[in-house]
Amino acid sequence: MIIAIDGPAGAGKSTIAKKVADSLGYVYIDTGAMYRAFTYELLTSSISLSDIEEITKVLEKTNIEFKNSEIFLNNLNVTNEIRSKNVTANVSAVSAIPQVREKLVNLQRKIASESNSILDGRDIGTVVFPNAELKIFLTASVKIRALRRYNELIAKDKNIDINEIEAEIEKRDKLDSSRETSPLIKAADAIEIDTSNLSIDEVVNTILKLAEEICENESL
Repeated sequence: MIIAIDGPAGAGKSTIAKKVADSLGYVYIDTGAMYRAFTYELLTSSISLSDIEEITKVLEKTNIEFKNSEIFLNNLNVTNEIRSKNVTANVSAVSAIPQVREKLVNLQRKIASESNSILDGRDIGTVVFPNAELKIFLTASVKIRALRRYNELIAKDKNIDINEIEAEIEKRDKLDSSRETSPLIKAADAIEIDTSNLSIDEVVNTILKLAEEICENESL
Protein backbone atom coordinates (compact mmCIF):
# COMPACT_ATOMS: atom_id res chain seq x y z
CA MET A 1 0.00 0.00 0.00
CA ILE A 2 1.17 3.51 -0.85
CA ILE A 3 0.15 6.63 1.07
CA ALA A 4 1.01 9.88 -0.73
CA ILE A 5 1.20 13.13 1.21
CA ASP A 6 1.65 16.33 -0.80
CA GLY A 7 1.57 20.00 0.08
CA PRO A 8 3.58 23.21 0.27
CA ALA A 9 6.64 23.88 2.42
CA GLY A 10 5.92 24.04 6.15
CA ALA A 11 2.56 22.28 6.08
CA GLY A 12 3.91 19.58 8.39
CA LYS A 13 4.29 16.82 5.78
CA SER A 14 7.52 15.25 7.04
CA THR A 15 6.64 15.25 10.74
CA ILE A 16 3.19 13.83 10.09
CA ALA A 17 4.37 11.26 7.53
CA LYS A 18 6.98 9.94 9.99
CA LYS A 19 4.41 9.51 12.73
CA VAL A 20 1.93 7.78 10.43
CA ALA A 21 4.68 5.48 9.16
CA ASP A 22 5.70 4.59 12.72
CA SER A 23 2.09 3.84 13.70
CA LEU A 24 1.47 1.62 10.67
CA GLY A 25 4.91 0.05 10.48
CA TYR A 26 5.41 1.46 6.98
CA VAL A 27 8.63 2.63 5.34
CA TYR A 28 8.87 6.43 5.31
CA ILE A 29 10.46 7.94 2.21
CA ASP A 30 11.36 11.62 2.65
CA THR A 31 11.43 12.73 -0.99
CA GLY A 32 12.15 16.33 -0.03
CA ALA A 33 15.32 15.21 1.72
CA MET A 34 16.41 13.48 -1.48
CA TYR A 35 16.14 16.72 -3.47
CA ARG A 36 17.88 18.58 -0.66
CA ALA A 37 20.71 16.04 -0.67
CA PHE A 38 21.33 16.51 -4.37
CA THR A 39 21.09 20.29 -3.98
CA TYR A 40 23.72 20.04 -1.25
CA GLU A 41 25.89 17.99 -3.61
CA LEU A 42 25.72 20.69 -6.30
CA LEU A 43 26.35 23.56 -3.88
CA THR A 44 29.34 21.93 -2.20
CA SER A 45 30.77 21.09 -5.64
CA SER A 46 30.31 24.74 -6.75
CA ILE A 47 28.33 23.69 -9.80
CA SER A 48 26.13 26.33 -11.43
CA LEU A 49 22.45 25.48 -11.21
CA SER A 50 22.10 26.57 -14.84
CA ASP A 51 24.76 24.14 -16.10
CA ILE A 52 22.45 21.25 -16.98
CA GLU A 53 25.18 19.27 -18.74
CA GLU A 54 27.41 19.25 -15.66
CA ILE A 55 24.45 18.62 -13.34
CA THR A 56 23.51 15.56 -15.42
CA LYS A 57 27.06 14.21 -15.12
CA VAL A 58 27.02 14.65 -11.33
CA LEU A 59 23.57 13.07 -11.16
CA GLU A 60 24.81 9.89 -12.82
CA LYS A 61 27.51 9.47 -10.16
CA THR A 62 25.36 10.43 -7.16
CA ASN A 63 24.08 7.81 -4.74
CA ILE A 64 21.28 8.72 -2.32
CA GLU A 65 19.89 6.28 0.23
CA PHE A 66 18.17 6.09 3.60
CA LYS A 67 19.58 4.25 6.61
CA ASN A 68 17.66 4.21 9.91
CA SER A 69 15.64 7.28 8.88
CA GLU A 70 18.78 9.27 8.06
CA ILE A 71 19.85 10.28 4.55
CA PHE A 72 23.21 9.43 3.03
CA LEU A 73 24.81 11.10 0.03
CA ASN A 74 27.55 8.97 -1.53
CA ASN A 75 27.81 7.07 1.79
CA LEU A 76 28.11 10.30 3.81
CA ASN A 77 25.45 11.15 6.40
CA VAL A 78 24.09 14.60 5.41
CA THR A 79 20.90 14.58 7.51
CA ASN A 80 21.79 17.84 9.25
CA GLU A 81 23.66 19.55 6.41
CA ILE A 82 20.70 19.46 4.01
CA ARG A 83 18.64 21.70 6.33
CA SER A 84 20.92 24.73 5.90
CA LYS A 85 19.55 28.07 4.70
CA ASN A 86 21.60 27.82 1.52
CA VAL A 87 20.11 24.45 0.60
CA THR A 88 16.60 25.68 1.45
CA ALA A 89 17.06 28.72 -0.79
CA ASN A 90 18.10 26.62 -3.79
CA VAL A 91 16.22 23.33 -3.52
CA SER A 92 13.14 24.50 -5.46
CA ALA A 93 15.30 25.50 -8.44
CA VAL A 94 17.10 22.15 -8.41
CA SER A 95 13.80 20.27 -8.02
CA ALA A 96 12.50 21.92 -11.19
CA ILE A 97 15.26 20.41 -13.35
CA PRO A 98 13.63 17.57 -15.40
CA GLN A 99 16.72 15.34 -15.33
CA VAL A 100 16.90 15.57 -11.54
CA ARG A 101 13.23 14.75 -11.10
CA GLU A 102 13.41 11.79 -13.48
CA LYS A 103 16.28 10.15 -11.59
CA LEU A 104 14.87 10.77 -8.11
CA VAL A 105 11.32 9.76 -9.04
CA ASN A 106 12.62 6.45 -10.39
CA LEU A 107 14.56 5.94 -7.15
CA GLN A 108 11.48 6.76 -5.06
CA ARG A 109 9.41 4.24 -7.01
CA LYS A 110 12.08 1.58 -6.58
CA ILE A 111 12.28 2.04 -2.80
CA ALA A 112 8.49 2.13 -2.37
CA SER A 113 7.94 -0.96 -4.52
CA GLU A 114 9.67 -3.09 -1.92
CA SER A 115 7.23 -2.55 0.98
CA ASN A 116 4.21 -0.64 2.31
CA SER A 117 5.34 2.96 2.09
CA ILE A 118 4.40 6.54 2.86
CA LEU A 119 5.95 9.34 0.84
CA ASP A 120 5.67 13.08 1.17
CA GLY A 121 6.54 15.77 -1.33
CA ARG A 122 5.04 18.03 -3.99
CA ASP A 123 4.04 15.57 -6.73
CA ILE A 124 3.68 12.18 -5.05
CA GLY A 125 -0.05 11.78 -5.74
CA THR A 126 0.08 13.36 -9.20
CA VAL A 127 3.31 12.03 -10.75
CA VAL A 128 5.28 9.61 -8.59
CA PHE A 129 2.35 7.43 -7.49
CA PRO A 130 -0.84 8.60 -9.27
CA ASN A 131 -2.46 5.27 -8.30
CA ALA A 132 -1.64 5.51 -4.59
CA GLU A 133 -4.38 3.99 -2.44
CA LEU A 134 -4.53 7.06 -0.21
CA LYS A 135 -3.65 10.61 -1.23
CA ILE A 136 -3.49 13.47 1.25
CA PHE A 137 -2.90 17.15 0.48
CA LEU A 138 -1.75 19.07 3.56
CA THR A 139 -1.94 22.84 3.61
CA ALA A 140 -1.76 25.77 6.04
CA SER A 141 -1.63 29.55 5.81
CA VAL A 142 1.70 31.16 4.91
CA LYS A 143 1.84 32.90 8.31
CA ILE A 144 1.34 29.65 10.20
CA ARG A 145 3.94 27.86 8.11
CA ALA A 146 6.42 30.70 8.62
CA LEU A 147 5.83 30.64 12.38
CA ARG A 148 6.45 26.89 12.50
CA ARG A 149 9.70 27.27 10.60
CA TYR A 150 10.70 30.18 12.85
CA ASN A 151 10.12 28.15 16.02
CA GLU A 152 12.13 25.31 14.51
CA LEU A 153 15.13 27.51 13.70
CA ILE A 154 15.19 30.05 16.54
CA ALA A 155 16.94 27.64 18.92
CA LYS A 156 19.82 27.33 16.44
CA ASP A 157 20.03 30.91 15.21
CA LYS A 158 18.88 33.90 17.28
CA ASN A 159 19.15 36.17 14.24
CA ILE A 160 16.27 34.50 12.38
CA ASP A 161 13.76 36.99 10.95
CA ILE A 162 10.19 35.66 10.69
CA ASN A 163 9.36 38.16 7.91
CA GLU A 164 12.27 36.82 5.90
CA ILE A 165 11.04 33.26 6.42
CA GLU A 166 7.53 34.23 5.32
CA ALA A 167 8.89 35.83 2.15
CA GLU A 168 10.99 32.74 1.47
CA ILE A 169 7.98 30.44 1.85
CA GLU A 170 5.90 32.58 -0.51
CA LYS A 171 8.75 32.44 -3.04
CA ARG A 172 8.98 28.65 -2.74
CA ASP A 173 5.21 28.30 -3.14
CA LYS A 174 5.38 30.31 -6.36
CA LEU A 175 8.35 28.36 -7.73
CA ASP A 176 6.89 24.97 -6.81
CA SER A 177 3.45 25.76 -8.23
CA SER A 178 4.62 27.37 -11.46
CA ARG A 179 7.43 25.06 -12.57
CA GLU A 180 6.89 23.22 -15.85
CA THR A 181 7.97 19.81 -14.56
CA SER A 182 5.71 18.22 -11.92
CA PRO A 183 4.29 21.41 -10.37
CA LEU A 184 2.78 21.44 -6.90
CA ILE A 185 -0.93 20.77 -7.42
CA LYS A 186 -3.55 18.86 -5.50
CA ALA A 187 -4.49 15.54 -7.09
CA ALA A 188 -8.15 15.37 -8.06
CA ASP A 189 -8.75 12.44 -5.70
CA ALA A 190 -6.62 13.74 -2.80
CA ILE A 191 -8.18 14.53 0.58
CA GLU A 192 -7.23 18.06 1.66
CA ILE A 193 -6.44 18.73 5.30
CA ASP A 194 -5.78 22.29 6.50
CA THR A 195 -3.34 21.91 9.40
CA SER A 196 -3.39 25.60 10.43
CA ASN A 197 -5.48 25.00 13.55
CA LEU A 198 -4.83 21.30 14.10
CA SER A 199 -2.24 19.59 16.27
CA ILE A 200 0.14 17.08 14.75
CA ASP A 201 -1.62 14.22 16.54
CA GLU A 202 -5.02 15.34 15.23
CA VAL A 203 -3.76 15.23 11.65
CA VAL A 204 -2.00 11.90 12.20
CA ASN A 205 -5.14 10.32 13.68
CA THR A 206 -7.22 11.57 10.75
CA ILE A 207 -4.85 9.94 8.25
CA LEU A 208 -4.69 6.72 10.26
CA LYS A 209 -8.49 6.47 10.23
CA LEU A 210 -8.56 7.02 6.45
CA ALA A 211 -5.90 4.32 5.96
CA GLU A 212 -7.82 1.94 8.21
CA GLU A 213 -11.02 2.46 6.19
CA ILE A 214 -9.19 1.66 2.96
CA CYS A 215 -7.67 -1.51 4.43
CA GLU A 216 -11.09 -2.63 5.70
CA ASN A 217 -12.73 -2.01 2.31
CA GLU A 218 -9.99 -3.92 0.47
CA SER A 219 -10.40 -6.90 2.78
CA LEU A 220 -14.14 -7.19 2.07
